Amino acid sequence: MFFQRYYLDCLSLASYMIADEETGDAVVVDPQRDIEIYLEDAKEHGLQIKHVILTHFHADFIAGHIELQKAVGAQIYLGSRGAAEFPHQSLSEGDEVLMGSVKITTMETPGHTPEGISLVVYDLNENPDQPKMILTGDTLFLGDVGRPDLLASLGVTAEELGGMLYDSLHEKILKLPDETLVYPAHGAGSMCGKQLSSEAVTTLGEQRRYNYALQPMSKAAFIDMVTTDLPEAPQYFVHDAILNRKERQTLDESIKAAWHAYSLVEVQQMLNSGTQVIDVRDAAEFAAGHLKGSINIGLEGRYATWAGTMLDKQAPIVVIASEEDQIEEAIIRLGRIGFDHVKGFLKDGLNSLQDHPELVSQTRRISAQAMQELDEQVTIIDIRTPAEWNTGHIENSINIPLNHLAEHLSEIPRDQTVIVHCQGGYRSSIAASLLEKQGFDNIIDLVGGFKAWQTIAA
Repeated sequence: MFFQRYYLDCLSLASYMIADEETGDAVVVDPQRDIEIYLEDAKEHGLQIKHVILTHFHADFIAGHIELQKAVGAQIYLGSRGAAEFPHQSLSEGDEVLMGSVKITTMETPGHTPEGISLVVYDLNENPDQPKMILTGDTLFLGDVGRPDLLASLGVTAEELGGMLYDSLHEKILKLPDETLVYPAHGAGSMCGKQLSSEAVTTLGEQRRYNYALQPMSKAAFIDMVTTDLPEAPQYFVHDAILNRKERQTLDESIKAAWHAYSLVEVQQMLNSGTQVIDVRDAAEFAAGHLKGSINIGLEGRYATWAGTMLDKQAPIVVIASEEDQIEEAIIRLGRIGFDHVKGFLKDGLNSLQDHPELVSQTRRISAQAMQELDEQVTIIDIRTPAEWNTGHIENSINIPLNHLAEHLSEIPRDQTVIVHCQGGYRSSIAASLLEKQGFDNIIDLVGGFKAWQTIAA
């Protein structure tokens, strides 16, 4: 049996290819939208991707099932409760996908979503009676379980899904042998759970012993536990969950449509008419000089997550970058979350601004040491999450989470210096650029964020 795990750090996404090496038949499970890695691996190992399975309709990214279907003719499979616009084959409890000596058996495991399935994998040459592994999608993570609240706006309550999740775990998954390897669809950093592990795989026995959500408790206690203290989900999650059900253009088609260079005059006109202009350089480069009115969402951080959080899902997008490969990466990563409304990029990047100083803005930055030595009155805005704030914060600072900053502009003074900070400096550059776009000229970004402040204050 051929088995390969792929991990996309920026989305904390794990996908998998399983194949029978004798027949060469392969299946890809929960693929990312840019599918070249699967195609290259299949070619290298002499495999043919005949099947693609979604364990559920993902909310945090657009899956590559349509891309694989169009590229190699792969059959798409969904759980039996997964209604979709595109042609697919439904998998009910106990249904099998056979590839030579590899057998994949469907286990319907609703809870994170109603249509969720897990895939029990057997290597028939090794042991036809005992599963080798289970691909749990977002039902069971390493160290956690899937959150049940993401579909609340679509008519299914978190409590209802929490009850389904309890049953899926205790009546199905946990009945498998302790030796079964567990491979989930996400790892640490994903917002599909509370406290996911950074490990790639453990056994079901290990999860049974150490996963807090699998400890003995009543169903009512479990539902209460998995529906409280959840991190706030980005607004684009519902958008992606819906889009994953639809027939849509491929990522290559989206990139082609976005590959258009606009002059500075054109970008300025688009900016004035409501187009979202994002500068994807790092915070220091952006602060040194950028197009007035642009927003900084740097590629070096969790770019897709914050782009999906801060940008409108419909208003056109124009990208500013230093290099052509950065432009392509920015468009691809937006496409991974279904933001296919990129119209193009600024021709020649910041070089186009050399003769137009009136269009250039700079962001003031300050070190933690210099901030400590300030003798003027300042307002400190902490744009981290409430959970981060509660673990420690700068005295007299005000907590306004970044994803709610636009709703609280009236609470930010314009008549005194305002210092914004996050944990390490990535999010605060987004915040500073957003406030500058809203007309604030008194903003300073704390370099290194709260981490840097803690080092000085210790």
